[in-house]
Amino acid sequence: MTSFWTGKRVRLRGIEPEDWTEFMRFAVEEERLGDLLRPPRSAESFRTWAKEQAVAKSDGDNFRLAIEAVDTGDIVGAVGSHHADPRAGWFEYGITMGAAHRRKGFAAEAVVVLLRFMFEERRYHRCQARIFAHNEASLALHRRLGFVEEGRLRDHVFFAGRHHDLVMMGMLADEFAQLHSVSER
Repeated sequence: MTSFWTGKRVRLRGIEPEDWTEFMRFAVEEERLGDLLRPPRSAESFRTWAKEQAVAKSDGDNFRLAIEAVDTGDIVGAVGSHHADPRAGWFEYGITMGAAHRRKGFAAEAVVVLLRFMFEERRYHRCQARIFAHNEASLALHRRLGFVEEGRLRDHVFFAGRHHDLVMMGMLADEFAQLHSVSER
């Protein structure tokens, strides 16, 4: 049996210190795409962050993982769970993909692996994702995966000189089970 964390195309794994260059590249690419603008960070800050991630103790069900392409071993993105509330049974998740690896199926498979863990192993009931309204590719991905648009926060975020809407999408555990059967592993 292969690892639970390995799909056909991706493997989710912990962040290693040497991954810092990929995360620095992802940050630059996100800025170019019109995501939140942040002050420039030094290479050393990315090195330090990756070292900290590599040795960080688990924070319950809040974690970040590297997405590695099975065939090449390259880091193609990152995915993680945050704001997990085990008592209420919900969590949020986020994903970022390197520009050269978008629209190739890596993100979809990584999300399914993460959701399978959170729904089937950790017994969460609900997942939500926050997506910038102008990010049509991400909205389409989430719809294909079975997420439902649950609301729109108008002019909720400010970047690139103006306010933007934030789309709230969600999926329930039973919806996931119907769409992503165990036979997909």
